[in-house]
Amino acid sequence: MDAVFYELYIRAYRDTDGDGHGDLPGVIEKLDYVQSLGVDCIWLLPMYPSPLKDDGYDVADYEDIHSDYGAMADFERLIEEAHKRDLRVITDL
Repeated sequence: MDAVFYELYIRAYRDTDGDGHGDLPGVIEKLDYVQSLGVDCIWLLPMYPSPLKDDGYDVADYEDIHSDYGAMADFERLIEEAHKRDLRVITDL
């Protein structure tokens, strides 16, 4: 099976709360745009709690979301909204 992936670094994407960092609600806001690109899957770079000494790859907790990016409820909503658009989502560890 072939698929077109869109790699997305949340921290550098759409900022909805004005703190200077992209966040999950910002990704949700732009899902129609991402879909319009013809991609099949969104590849999210690390979004887990981390000291951010290695761009988030130094994960401190694989079962939560870094507070700069939102909350688990935001991630769950992102998955739901992506699936409504026939987009799959994978996360980088």
